[in-house]
Amino acid sequence: MAELSTVARPYAEALFSAARDDKAGLPAWADLVSVMAQVASNPDVREAMADPRLGDKQRVELFTGLIKADFPQAARNFIELLVENDRLLLLPEIASQFVALRNRHEGTAQAEITSAFELSDAQVKDLVGALEQKFGLKLKPSVTVDPSLIGGVRVAVGDQVLDTSVQAQLVRMRDQLAA
Repeated sequence: MAELSTVARPYAEALFSAARDDKAGLPAWADLVSVMAQVASNPDVREAMADPRLGDKQRVELFTGLIKADFPQAARNFIELLVENDRLLLLPEIASQFVALRNRHEGTAQAEITSAFELSDAQVKDLVGALEQKFGLKLKPSVTVDPSLIGGVRVAVGDQVLDTSVQAQLVRMRDQLAA
């Protein structure tokens, strides 16, 4: 069976292309795609969309009815395409790839920063500035706190991870001593 990301990629690229050319703009489409992904990832919605008693038209009506945001015709057409091809439940993966395409288009990337302690705004700004120089991209930080790191930070930008946490250093020491 094909990887979900492989199956979702053409849909994400088509949606991104349509959103880029739309007068509403990428930010509006990004918000709508995020909402659609949240709805599609709901377990009750997933169960309802898999119900064999529902026809394609009923699935589209049910799904679009759950979206509270303004729903343009292009988005409805996209949902109809996903339902027709039995790919509606791929929306969370499509949304993830849509965000990656948008970031690449804008020359930005998402930086997932995990710290052992709460960081001040100034500390986050300094850290992001240093990371932007390292990666050569404009970064959008998302900061979380994980006390199990003991100290330091772990930063994930795309598929690259910088882990300067005390927990990671202890793991490296343990591995060296065990070798």
